[in-house]
Amino acid sequence: MEAQVSLSPWLLYSIIALLFISVASVIYLITLLNNSLKRKQSLESKYQEMEGQINQMQLDSLDSRLNPHLFKNILNSVQSHAYQTYFALDKLSNVLDYILYDSRKKFVTPKQEVEFALNLIEINKIKLSPLFELKVKLKVNENEPLYHQHLLAPFISTDLIENAFKHADLQSQGAFISVTFEFNDNTFKLTVANKISEKTPIKKEKGGFGTEALEQRLKIIYNDQFKLDRFTEDNVYIAHLKIDLLEYKAKMLATGR
Repeated sequence: MEAQVSLSPWLLYSIIALLFISVASVIYLITLLNNSLKRKQSLESKYQEMEGQINQMQLDSLDSRLNPHLFKNILNSVQSHAYQTYFALDKLSNVLDYILYDSRKKFVTPKQEVEFALNLIEINKIKLSPLFELKVKLKVNENEPLYHQHLLAPFISTDLIENAFKHADLQSQGAFISVTFEFNDNTFKLTVANKISEKTPIKKEKGGFGTEALEQRLKIIYNDQFKLDRFTEDNVYIAHLKIDLLEYKAKMLATGR
């Protein structure tokens, strides 16, 4: 005959109590974990909100300085070459429309930015002699949908173009400025090259704002979706900007921005 094992009431109560305590402990730990996750999510949300507010404040500050800075440079170009002002005024009108209206939006289309940059180049051309070599190329696929979507920060091309006209060798033989706009595979590219002037530039106390502002804006807006290279090769200064707008749009949609 098999021996029957009987549990004493005390032992049975002890087992039940241990099971109850174990279950209660698991529930308590799960509750703590859920609360901890909720607090973590809340803190992350607040951090992202604060980071967004700080970034927006920085962008607002940069924009408030950028527009007058750009406008002053344009007026100086027109004023210093009054004999060509009539032609420049037509281009200036387009640039002013962009500054006053389009650029007030957080983003513009690549098409709008390229058209603005072309007008800016035309205004800067009044500084050049008829024999100076200025090459402007467009390698744009206008059939790509993102070319017409508001994904590009306004004035993103300003600094690179203005620096070329500011620091280029405009007098010597073989001097040139080359500007190439590209939009293919949902990527905006701008390449600006110029022969460097051998003259020592006059140092200014307040200078370099455009370069600093461009770097800050790109990092704040596009984070790791952009690449900006600047280098010198055979006395030619080259700047190349590349922004992956498809990757940036995907990130915006993922974060609900």
